[in-house]
Amino acid sequence: MKTKLLIIALALACACGVASAQSRKALRINEVMVVNDSTSIVDDYGQYSPWIELYNTNFAPLQISSIYLSSDAEAIQAAMADKKGKAPLNCSLYPVPLGDERTKIGKRQTVVFFADGKPNRGTFHTNFTLETGQDNWVAIFDADSTLIDCICVPASLPANASYAQIAIDENGDEVWEVRDGDERYITPGGENTIRDTNGKIQKFAEQDPHGFSMAAMAMCIVFSALLILCLAFMAISKIGAAFASHNKAKSHGKTIKEIADEGDAHDSGEVIAAISMALYQHLNAHDTESTILTINKVKRAYSPWSSKIYGMRHTPGK
Repeated sequence: MKTKLLIIALALACACGVASAQSRKALRINEVMVVNDSTSIVDDYGQYSPWIELYNTNFAPLQISSIYLSSDAEAIQAAMADKKGKAPLNCSLYPVPLGDERTKIGKRQTVVFFADGKPNRGTFHTNFTLETGQDNWVAIFDADSTLIDCICVPASLPANASYAQIAIDENGDEVWEVRDGDERYITPGGENTIRDTNGKIQKFAEQDPHGFSMAAMAMCIVFSALLILCLAFMAISKIGAAFASHNKAKSHGKTIKEIADEGDAHDSGEVIAAISMALYQHLNAHDTESTILTINKVKRAYSPWSSKIYGMRHTPGK
């Protein structure tokens, strides 16, 4: 019995591990800033530091407390060249510590790590930094040191500008761009694609500034819907009449045409009106009246005004 429970526990643990590993494969590097000295993006100590944004592409929450971050270019390139995508044993990695509930990323959400080389400041401060004026490799490794995602930030990236992923091309490759914070927004902690306005709505507003076309379209839609409803009710009534005629013909053992002819000959308006009045009189007639009479004595209170002893009926005395 104990052996079976142990086997079940091991199977569940393996299944959970596989599911967790598969979900972490959807973790991506979303945006990176190498030189940060004058932007509004600061860490929890109020310091300007390089930062790396990770994005959970899953449609479910993701726990990242068992992953590694690295900027070791040689180790990243060696993992890319390795068939299994394993990092070398002697490479420099930053392990995301356990026990912090903030390392659970919501579905389609992001998290920002500050690459300031000061891991003693908290979970989201790495043990490495990003170097100015050179290519910076940034990578995510799984708990078993398998490469999940990596990116090379070009040395030409200006100060206070970010390197952000904006799309996936037809070949499945990531498309990146440089964002300076002016026309192209820097978005740590949010999606890289910002939709200020809807192009179609803007174009429609330019072509119809007073809204006459919109009103005409709305009226056409409403009247079209009413017309469709009217036709639908008419069709339903005809179908119901056809079913009624069929059932009536079936119950009388006649054809539908014979029933229709009889209805035209006998079921005239006068006959239907007479039948209706007779039914009305029958349903609203009074019940049979009772022949028992009940006489109740009326009790009157005494009053001097109605007493006979005070009447002027006696002959006056002499």
